[in-house]
Amino acid sequence: MSKKTLPAHEIGSGNIFADLGLPNAEEHQLKAALVVQFGRIIKQRKLTQSAAAKLAEIKQPDLSNILRGHFRGYSVARLMRILTAFNQDVEIVVKPRKKAGETGRITLVPVSA
Repeated sequence: MSKKTLPAHEIGSGNIFADLGLPNAEEHQLKAALVVQFGRIIKQRKLTQSAAAKLAEIKQPDLSNILRGHFRGYSVARLMRILTAFNQDVEIVVKPRKKAGETGRITLVPVSA
């Protein structure tokens, strides 16, 4: 058996936005995680984009753009409000960082139903 070698590569940080050197990488990562969550909910409930947009109180083309990753014009707070329109609770927990001396981080931990 021959061993396959991988091309030269780097292990990512877990945040593609940071890996790309974009400003506000944690915010972009959080927004993306929120969008993934309501995309999953829409799929689980077998909603059309029109029905989902009506629930979220936004226009269908705007929802389509959000689901395709075009969410720069939406704040984290607005994306969280969209999740609450889908009967989801959004909890914010603030706690000390376990690794002393490191900057805190922002994460989204989805809870499966």
